[in-house]
Amino acid sequence: MSEQPILKFGIPAGSLQNATIELFERAGYHIHISSRSYYPTIDDAEIECLLIRAQEMARYVEQEILDAGITGLDWILESNAEVVEVCEMTFSKVSRRPVRWVLCVPEDSPVQAVRDLEGKRIATEAVGLTTRFLAAHGVTARVEFSWGATEVKPPRLADAIVEVTETGSSLRANNLRIVAEILQSTPRLIANATAYADPWKREKLDNVALMLKSCLNAEGRVGLMMNVHRDNLQRVLALLPALQNPTISSLSNPEWLDVNTIVEESLVRSVAPQLRAAGARGIVEYAINKIID
Repeated sequence: MSEQPILKFGIPAGSLQNATIELFERAGYHIHISSRSYYPTIDDAEIECLLIRAQEMARYVEQEILDAGITGLDWILESNAEVVEVCEMTFSKVSRRPVRWVLCVPEDSPVQAVRDLEGKRIATEAVGLTTRFLAAHGVTARVEFSWGATEVKPPRLADAIVEVTETGSSLRANNLRIVAEILQSTPRLIANATAYADPWKREKLDNVALMLKSCLNAEGRVGLMMNVHRDNLQRVLALLPALQNPTISSLSNPEWLDVNTIVEESLVRSVAPQLRAAGARGIVEYAINKIID
């Protein structure tokens, strides 16, 4: 009897951890992390999880210690890891926007452009990204690894920093201004080439990716269904900002139709009154958990 195949999967520890577990939960995978273990449990006997810092994920995937995992594009580029990108996923610890790596200086710094940092000291956790960015601008500077609290280092410990931000609130709180943007980064589901060449592992990964993306596709969207008299159908359809063509079904009364569609949730408050004025009745909004393209 052959052993059951296992997909060794890395869950990112740190800022992406909670968002990742929440996303898996919505996709139907229940992950439990014990405070004393780096081996989360998951209710899928074909997946074995390991909790790894996002900064190290791409390296361990490339080295085939893990078959696959989730990490940011920034850490893939920082580690120069050769991995297969299965899919991009736009989620983060605060917002659903990409995070930005930015070059910052104190508000009162004379530095106005990247070229002004020639010979200066720059603190960052992303030494590789920063060094390559400066080289592309023809600038030579002293780039030092920062072990944390990077925002407080200028001006005494560094002339500038390269730091990641989502909202910019921490930078403003520390009286820093952005000189240049280095990179926008989103989370990626990655695999090593060997694992992705294996038919079983590839299918397993593609199925996981499909379910995760279906949850992200559904974010901010809701379903709308309503009854519409045939005479009013075209007026109602003209108002619907549909994800795809609305579904139209017959009702027991042949003069009335059921119209079902998916819209951005933020539009409902404005479009619902217009739909009613156009003749729609029995308008119902309902939650959408997954949208599989």
